[in-house]
Amino acid sequence: MEKDVTIYDIARLLQLSPATVSRALNDHPAINSNTKHMIASKAKEMGYRSNMFASNLRRQRTSTIGVIVPRLDSYFMSTVLAGMEKVANDANYNLIISQSLESVKKEVANAKTMFDSRVDGLLVSLAADTENLDHFNTFFQKGIPMILFDRIMPQKNCTNIVIDNVKAGYDATSHLIEQGCRRIMHMTGNIKRNVYEDRLKGYKLALMDHGLTVDDALVQLTNLTRQDGLQMADHIKHMASPPDGLFVANDFCAVSCMGALKANGFSIPGDIAVVGFNNDPVSQVIEPNLTTVHYPGQEMGEIAAQSLINHLNGLLRINTTNTILLNYELVVRASSLRTPPAESR
Repeated sequence: MEKDVTIYDIARLLQLSPATVSRALNDHPAINSNTKHMIASKAKEMGYRSNMFASNLRRQRTSTIGVIVPRLDSYFMSTVLAGMEKVANDANYNLIISQSLESVKKEVANAKTMFDSRVDGLLVSLAADTENLDHFNTFFQKGIPMILFDRIMPQKNCTNIVIDNVKAGYDATSHLIEQGCRRIMHMTGNIKRNVYEDRLKGYKLALMDHGLTVDDALVQLTNLTRQDGLQMADHIKHMASPPDGLFVANDFCAVSCMGALKANGFSIPGDIAVVGFNNDPVSQVIEPNLTTVHYPGQEMGEIAAQSLINHLNGLLRINTTNTILLNYELVVRASSLRTPPAESR
């Protein structure tokens, strides 16, 4: 392997001191422009690369932020990452992004990699089976700031950024009840995670507040995949008393289930009114278009990154607030609308 070119190599060829070369490459005002140009040209010709890692170690900063997410292949997470990338770029920070693939074992390995990479701070959305934050203790002990977003866990060392998933689940279920649904099924994910536990809680509260019975047989715990949607449609087809409403905790699974229900002869929303979650673009591809909850992914990413960077730059102490709550919106479309909108008067 060819040896990297150093400032000492450039200095020797130009018969200058290494200090002069270093100052010129860092645009020091004490070096005149002609000398800077000569040194920069020679550095480029020789293939010199600045050793940012060594420089950052001297400053005790790497200008990098670690990001750990459950999966990279979801629309919601891609919008979150886009928000983070925008803010980080504007602030001259780099992101190191990894995915846990919904596995705490992988999340532990990711956390170690981030720590060994000397990230200045960490942004994390937890894996499906994470039960505690012990694998982040090295960050807490070293005072490296961490923000949890979307999938969170109570922790005094972290700020959490979320929406009110209980109220969002309540609003989605109440909407179905207002459309005349009385037997509403809820498809959700691993309830170890706050997002699914809270949406389920909101679903149950809405039923109780409207005088409806909570039937545990209508609560289906799945992985919310396309295949789960297909299997749920087949399950509904064979039910003696099928639901007349369906609230699914993500759009991708909801759309998969809707397509299979239609193929099995169900009318949507006539037989089953459907509401999803996340406002994924796929919600407007299915016919009828899917009613859903708009989850502000890009805003969440921007706020998470900006809060962390502000903390790193001494402009904000993130441990002064435990939770940042973002707004959401129930987006009503044809998949759930049994009652035509009132005519304007």
